[in-house]
Amino acid sequence: MTKPLVVVESPTKVKTIKKYLGQDYNVAATVGHIKDLPNKEMGIDIDNGFKPQYKNIPGKQKVIKALKQAAADATDVYLAPDPDREGEAIAWHASEILKKRDRNFYRVLFHELTRGAILKAMASPESLDRPKYEAQQARRILDRLVGYHISPLLWRKVKGGLSAGRVQSVAVRIICERERAIQAFEPQEYWSITAHLEGESPPPFLAKLAKKNDTKIDIPNEETAHSILARLEGEKFVVKKIAKKTIRKNPPPPFTTSKLQQDAIRKLRFSAKKAMLIAQQLYEGIELGPGEPVGLITYMRTDSTRIASEAAEEALTVIREKFGSDYALDKPRYFKNQKKAQDAHEAIRPTVLRNTPDEMAPYLSTDQLALYRLIWQRFVASQMKQALIHQVTVTIEAGPYTFSASGSTVKFPGFMALYKTVADEDAEKGQNKKPILPTLTEGMFLKLLQLEPKQHFTQPPPRFSEASLVKELEENGIGRPSTYASILSTIRIKEYANLQNRYFRPTELGFIVNDLLVENFPDIVDVEFTARMEENLDRVESSEVESAKILSQFYGPFRKDLETASNDMLSLKGVGLPTGLDCPDCGKPLHIKVGKNGHFLACSGYPDCNYSRDYIRDERGNIQPVDPISEELADKVCERCGSPMVVKRGRYGEFLACSAYPDCKNTQSLNSNGANQKIGIKCPEKNCDGEIVERHSKRGKLFYGCSQFPKCEFATWDKPINKKCPQCDAPILLEKTTKKEGTFLICLSTECDFKEPL
Repeated sequence: MTKPLVVVESPTKVKTIKKYLGQDYNVAATVGHIKDLPNKEMGIDIDNGFKPQYKNIPGKQKVIKALKQAAADATDVYLAPDPDREGEAIAWHASEILKKRDRNFYRVLFHELTRGAILKAMASPESLDRPKYEAQQARRILDRLVGYHISPLLWRKVKGGLSAGRVQSVAVRIICERERAIQAFEPQEYWSITAHLEGESPPPFLAKLAKKNDTKIDIPNEETAHSILARLEGEKFVVKKIAKKTIRKNPPPPFTTSKLQQDAIRKLRFSAKKAMLIAQQLYEGIELGPGEPVGLITYMRTDSTRIASEAAEEALTVIREKFGSDYALDKPRYFKNQKKAQDAHEAIRPTVLRNTPDEMAPYLSTDQLALYRLIWQRFVASQMKQALIHQVTVTIEAGPYTFSASGSTVKFPGFMALYKTVADEDAEKGQNKKPILPTLTEGMFLKLLQLEPKQHFTQPPPRFSEASLVKELEENGIGRPSTYASILSTIRIKEYANLQNRYFRPTELGFIVNDLLVENFPDIVDVEFTARMEENLDRVESSEVESAKILSQFYGPFRKDLETASNDMLSLKGVGLPTGLDCPDCGKPLHIKVGKNGHFLACSGYPDCNYSRDYIRDERGNIQPVDPISEELADKVCERCGSPMVVKRGRYGEFLACSAYPDCKNTQSLNSNGANQKIGIKCPEKNCDGEIVERHSKRGKLFYGCSQFPKCEFATWDKPINKKCPQCDAPILLEKTTKKEGTFLICLSTECDFKEPL
């Protein structure tokens, strides 16, 4: 008797699903996508309705062979990749590869990897979702059209290795525009006056000057402040009004993907990418004992706050047991989705609430436990009663002036007994904390202890953190839950922006590329335009519009912009970007150009004038030429020609170079002691006694090679890890990072398909 085949996306899921389905099914994994557009050509037949020309992904031959072997004589194939657009595409491509006469294909959606969810999905299989597949395909085509056409243009006009992306470039623009707003910001002076007061009983308290003659007061300078202080001398401070109210504070809804990332960034100091990698692990299954992998959370890519009624009821039971009936609602609380939410999946929640964080602690890593605790607490808290905050506001009169003081106390913590927002935690730590006021009565005269004037200045808009950038992208409808982590990662990998003190700052390269794209492709990097494209993809998925129509509407104007840009976009390898500065040697305009060592200032009068300088931008964004550092003789000689080595400054900092340049082009790392930096791993090539060392390409990119070069030509861009492959015993593994999959380990051997997420 032949066994049905269940096809999943991740090898990690295989064991979990086999546990619940037993020996009656075969289970195999695609290990991500198995088909995609080709690497070295566009792969889209534009004239034939934008038909994609998919090919098997290089290196997936073994996986495809294993899938076909697992299917063997199977009559029924259940396609169970992730329940989203990417998963739908994988399901369609798997069905194409496994297509066979009299073979039936079914789509099953596992929203959580638990026995009940898996058996329920298998009992009610669905058909493949063509509109969802076409929506994914349209997104892939759009991204390919943008990246395939604009990226080479940037290579030609700026430098090699750059990339443009339909969503990525918009995110860079948001970061650059925020930085320019900060640079252009003019701080405005203002003052405040605080009265230190005491009632008939302690403690003393503070009150802020708010009004004059019932009109909001503005104190623009020190002179005005001191004038008010003079007027307040001798005035009696009297309690005019006491307003008391109880604020009912609702808990936040369970996590969506973006909210999970934001909380993980702010509370756990995770990156967005790290948060998603760990969430994936919790979803795919954790070993709770020998042969007992269990999916601990529901699917982690969602923008819905919807929850199953049975999960909400279970939460209420847990709350009654752990906190008492006073904290539990009478009936479940449900949350409305945002307008743009797709609602294909539930919110992120624990699959089994009785798997508490404390009980799961022995089976989870520190990071896994931290994220699971966050998810568990947020979901349970969403079903707890409101917090009751008792708030008192006191209005105090002093002649024509009105002061205001407020305080608050928690009357009933409700959900806050389990989960606090970032704002709540900040208040608890003393930031924006409202004090406890003494007992006061209306008409009470207060003792003035001190009047405190204080100077302030308005602050520029803040830079984006990872959390606030995710929030900004979400609120503007840019990208989707599954894309935020990769967007943030790519921006940094391409060196368009750096994280400094946990905030994004655009690099000079980021500014340059952004300005070129804004000028030449205004729609591509327009926030509203990109948001409309996301909405159009949603319309394709809901069968409201054909994907070919969306693609055609996009490509017509895009092709015109592309033709114009190919001719008119300024080249930083040629003319360069105007700066508004004049050459100090000849008076001609200075332009920004890009060479092998990065960007620099150069005279537009070249070759008649050879003036060039490195430059920086000050806090206002103004260009400041940097005088060259005089070459400093190093206490070393060139091992190739014997000439003295000198210290030079390049794109990646200071390095040693031969003083006989250009006759001798030898360079060394400043701390290399005449050799490249070793990393403590032997060369994996047979019969080679060399070691792997860090090297830099001519363009300055880090790679790893054998110390015996050119005798041994071993080299890799990926970081070697001193660990044998558990699958084929290759001597080392490689640490690889991709846009789609993040950081993971792979085998050195191209014949081995070992892969392990980090």
